[in-house]
Amino acid sequence: MLYKQIERNKRNTVFIVAGFVLFVLAVGASLTYLTAGDYYSGMILAGIIGGIYTIMMLLSSTNVVMKMNHAKHIKSKNDDPFLWNTVENLAMAARIPMPQIYIINDNSPNAFATGTSPQKGAVAVTTGLMRRLNREEIEGVLAHEVAHIRNFDIRLATIAIALVSAVAILSDLGARLMFFSRGNRNKQQHPAVLILALLLLVLAPIVATLIRLAISRNREYLADASAVELTRNPLALASALRKITAIDAPVQEASSTSAPLYFADPLKKKVTNLFSTHPIPQERIKRLELM
Repeated sequence: MLYKQIERNKRNTVFIVAGFVLFVLAVGASLTYLTAGDYYSGMILAGIIGGIYTIMMLLSSTNVVMKMNHAKHIKSKNDDPFLWNTVENLAMAARIPMPQIYIINDNSPNAFATGTSPQKGAVAVTTGLMRRLNREEIEGVLAHEVAHIRNFDIRLATIAIALVSAVAILSDLGARLMFFSRGNRNKQQHPAVLILALLLLVLAPIVATLIRLAISRNREYLADASAVELTRNPLALASALRKITAIDAPVQEASSTSAPLYFADPLKKKVTNLFSTHPIPQERIKRLELM
């Protein structure tokens, strides 16, 4: 069950990401088809904009995310021996360099990971997590975050955000160009294709956001399964998730920008699963208990 779930989640991610890239190219093609009757230049434009935004976001520093969440850097084992040893052991089990460790002074239990590669990985935990959970539950949550780093989930999430930004730019550019090119329609443009291209361009930002959220939710399932692979203790992770989601108090230090990085929704928003960055907690717990 464990390895089947890991493989299924990886396969789902490949399909979703491939579909996302094709969607971005289709938005670019729609843009230039509407304004000039040409597909290919728009696809090239979409590729360039998506590439530039991806590079810019990948160069963003881990320190920026930690400062946004008012996290304090733990620089030695003496600062918190249990936390240090747990992260170190999990990193060894995952065969990645030991991530940097941060603590957030907040009573709401939660944690997150950041870093676009295992060499630049970092994990942050709230003081509430350290106080409210037992040792096995804390290990399970930290294993989940270490799994995110090992699986390059932060890099993938960053690329997805960049592609959403690229789609937003293309959609806005399309609206402006259509305004200035009214009445200059190419006679070879098919009316039905024009309508489809227009609909795609209008709905593109919403669809792109939904795809990004789907990627995020799928990677949470993968990180859960990978954490169990590291700890061999699915019930401890399920118990941690149950405790964390039962507490209504949001993480006061969490920024809305970094909310998708957290183990569970730190803002405690009541949203439908379709528009959520995290899977339904009950579904995550159910999967963990079946392992």
